[in-house]
Amino acid sequence: MTENKWESLDGQTLLNELEQYSVKEGISDIHFSPEKTFVRLEIRLHGVLQKLADLTEKNYIQLVRRVKFSSKLKLNVQNIPQDGQYTFEAPGRTVNIRVATIPSRFGETMTLRLLDPKKGIVPLVDLGFPKEIHESLSSLAQLPNGLILVTGPTGSGKTTTLYALLQTIIGRERNIITLENPIEYELPGIVQSQVDEEHEYTFASGLRSILRHDPDVILVGEIRDLETAQTAVDAALTGHLVFSTLHTNSAIESIPRLLSMGVSPYTFAPSLRAILGQRLVRTLSDECKKDGSNCDPLEHSTYCGQTALPELLIITPEIRELILLNETATVIEQQAKKEGYRRMPEWGKIYIKEKVTTASEVMRVSV
Repeated sequence: MTENKWESLDGQTLLNELEQYSVKEGISDIHFSPEKTFVRLEIRLHGVLQKLADLTEKNYIQLVRRVKFSSKLKLNVQNIPQDGQYTFEAPGRTVNIRVATIPSRFGETMTLRLLDPKKGIVPLVDLGFPKEIHESLSSLAQLPNGLILVTGPTGSGKTTTLYALLQTIIGRERNIITLENPIEYELPGIVQSQVDEEHEYTFASGLRSILRHDPDVILVGEIRDLETAQTAVDAALTGHLVFSTLHTNSAIESIPRLLSMGVSPYTFAPSLRAILGQRLVRTLSDECKKDGSNCDPLEHSTYCGQTALPELLIITPEIRELILLNETATVIEQQAKKEGYRRMPEWGKIYIKEKVTTASEVMRVSV
């Protein structure tokens, strides 16, 4: 669809076309940003923001009203942020859209995040991890207890990886309960619970409640504070397998981050099993993988999908001892490298050599 065609559609048609186009192309976010004389329409495809069209204010207002009505937001409120969600039907599945608005200089800015089960519920083997990482993760998911962390920025695929890990153990006589904010995808065979801070159902209080329901495996959507962190650590020590996420730049940085929150090293060290850091890199198209192809690594058309770029820190007795001693991330990394640990840039070099992706992609996402 050309840029001009997007501009000519009325609000309702534009929304319908955008929804179907987005699921077909694998778009994760749709951004509407009002300027002085037009509204900028952009999409996030394979992790990169791309301009799609400039919309008229009239068509954008029609679209906003449709979205607000569907997601039960207040139609007449434009001066405060609003959040909501709605669903639409795509071929063979129902797609959830999370809606967020904020007031801005020239009008109401709106972002739509697509939660497509086809993209979000993926078997572990299909996430693109190198064989040794995939095998290690499969083994970790079978552990009877301990804490496993997945780290990375927003949009790095943490939730998809965690759901894939849970899928490997669903139906194996284990009571699995999640605590999420929000629940992004429905997973049959487990209990999913959603944080509701307005009613004081937080990660910390929710985790304490979950522990009264005899769980074998717990997924805590995010560790943000000391109470949640220490409760997760204590749960891992008392016979539960606990998965959670943390926002850090690397796997190893998660250790000093949690210790700086105030988590006791004497409980943290014995409970921690592994930390997976990850980013998503765009993957080369079949044409651009060929020897002698002259594809430009900066062109969007060079790429056709995404795959996970990982770094997996397995907690060995030696690393556990360093955590107990409250050693720095540098000292822990030195020991981990002796044991075969590779950081993301090192895995990136392997990906480049195997023509999975390009050097510019690895540089774009890794630290």
